[in-house]
Amino acid sequence: MNQLPQPSPWWTPSVHADRRPILLARNRIEAGIRGYLADNDFLLVDPPGLQRSPGNETHLHAFGTTMIGNDGEGSQMYLHTSPEFTMKKLLAAGERRIASLGHVWRNRERSALHHPEFTMLEWYRAGESYDAVIGDCVAMLRLAAQATGVDALVFRDRSCDPFAEPERVSVTQAFLQHAGINLLDSLDHAGVPDGHALASQMTAVGLEVPEDRSWSYLFSRVLLEKVEPHLGMGRITVLDRYPAAEAALARRTADDQRVAERFELYACGVELANGFGELTDADEQRRRFAAEMNEKQRLYGERYPLDEDFLAALRLMPEASGVALGFDRLVMLATAAPRIEAVLWAPVAE
Repeated sequence: MNQLPQPSPWWTPSVHADRRPILLARNRIEAGIRGYLADNDFLLVDPPGLQRSPGNETHLHAFGTTMIGNDGEGSQMYLHTSPEFTMKKLLAAGERRIASLGHVWRNRERSALHHPEFTMLEWYRAGESYDAVIGDCVAMLRLAAQATGVDALVFRDRSCDPFAEPERVSVTQAFLQHAGINLLDSLDHAGVPDGHALASQMTAVGLEVPEDRSWSYLFSRVLLEKVEPHLGMGRITVLDRYPAAEAALARRTADDQRVAERFELYACGVELANGFGELTDADEQRRRFAAEMNEKQRLYGERYPLDEDFLAALRLMPEASGVALGFDRLVMLATAAPRIEAVLWAPVAE
């Protein structure tokens, strides 16, 4: 039986020649964003990728390694899934506006929109609300379009006009509109979620309920299948006010303890950014991390250590807002690339 010919590798001259215009556009977008950061008084910092804790969110999976000391003894280390912990330590140290553009690593993630090693743009504003970083995000999407000379962001058959007035909608509104589910009815007055209540609503509107009926899993299923495909269509969507149970690093809103100051930014149905009004209560943060790691142990049979330095620094950290933006995804949408590998100078070998 004849085998189909394998596609040429990315480093083949003819393949690279086809990819090169996108890679040059990537550099123009990066230059535009660096200019924006400089013009807005952000200090570019360079956090180390090697950490004792890679982050403490249930569904984020890290790459582990061993650091060998001068005594020949090894200690468990990880490649960070985000520079967040280091950057918040810098805020505690006294920095006010900081940004990082660098590589992060996430295991168990590879698809058209996911890559195990990718470039994250993350930035923080001390003493400013998260409306300010939402404004930064919108400005950066527009910069990317200008750098590539396009008037629309594109992913496959979807498009988004970044220059149109963004839509801002709460998670509660989005679930009601696109899935027929009143999400707040599955939360008690303190924001504690009830998986059975959410499952009952899913059944009532004809949605399949999987065996895993934990509230967080059901929430993610509905978000991915029923809500996200409608976001960022025609114009940018800011999906705002996440349930507190899905915002481990965000402070709760002043008017409703069931929801938190967390937003995600969408274009063409693609999530581009995830931001917070940052939680600065170290004791509450410890409780949330412990709960996340207990759930990780239940689902995946592993847990990551807490970064005690981070929790200590949190007691000194000022009120702040922050956001992480997937730089490669932004380049994809600005160049209409169909897969993330198309916008990487050198993809990770499969």
